Amino acid sequence: MTHRSRIVLVGALASAAALALAGCGSSDPLAEETSGTDDTGSSGDAIVVGSQAYYSNEIIAEIYAQALEGAGFEVERQFNIGQRDAYLPSIENGEIDLFPEYSGSLLQQVYDPETTARTPDDVYAALVEALPDNLRALAQSTASDQDSYTVTADFAEEYDLVTIADLADVDVPLVLGGPAELEERPYGPDGAAEVYGLDVGFSATGDTTVEELLAGTINIANVFTADPRIETDGLVPLEDTEGLLLASNVVPIASADIADEIADVIDPVSEALTPEGLVALNVQSTVDEESSADIATAWLEENGLS
Repeated sequence: MTHRSRIVLVGALASAAALALAGCGSSDPLAEETSGTDDTGSSGDAIVVGSQAYYSNEIIAEIYAQALEGAGFEVERQFNIGQRDAYLPSIENGEIDLFPEYSGSLLQQVYDPETTARTPDDVYAALVEALPDNLRALAQSTASDQDSYTVTADFAEEYDLVTIADLADVDVPLVLGGPAELEERPYGPDGAAEVYGLDVGFSATGDTTVEELLAGTINIANVFTADPRIETDGLVPLEDTEGLLLASNVVPIASADIADEIADVIDPVSEALTPEGLVALNVQSTVDEESSADIATAWLEENGLS
């Protein structure tokens, strides 16, 4: 684990008081707010928690940070630091100690591009095996932020839809909407036919996918499972029981030398974070416009983790 250096200058003159400069050179955007804790404890070490430049990821990181602080750890936040190519080197070299990641996308985009794992358990196992020796994956959450086959609540109720396989019983033409490249991806119409035996048409709906779904132009939408519109527009992501889509569950990635020390704090957070719960947290951010700190505090209290 890499910790922030502390530089203490002690004056030699008899009349001078000792001077301390804590947290010099920190890139922590909340340094002024947390500097009061920099000198507490015998070691002065802090666990550095990072986040992407993505509101949903920042909320999870803030939950981790507050949970650790509630357990007596000193925490430094390095949030809003870009996407994976910007922050991953800092995780791998130990500058960041804990980061909320997404199992499938991390595995496929970074550590094993040819992976055939698709289900949550298989992806997690493959990720654990593929990570560098200095990193550990703590317990994953059931919450995810991944591609899905999503329908409206009315459509799900009309045809009693729970899983993607249930679409086989729908008696109207099926049309999947999403970005243009989805048509050629393994989880597009050809994948639906191969894995589930479905005859699915395709419409390149791009940024208007949800609007097209609500209008009835399409009846299946490629929507990310943490999208706030799942709650606000009454959408239903269908369960992928056969592994058509790459599972990408929320998983904390930790420095190996602190993983055991913090697992008792972070694993219960992962256990409590559900798919519906993550969507609700995102609604609080995008619709209610609450701060990540306030959202995290309330969530920890509601789940008995504060």
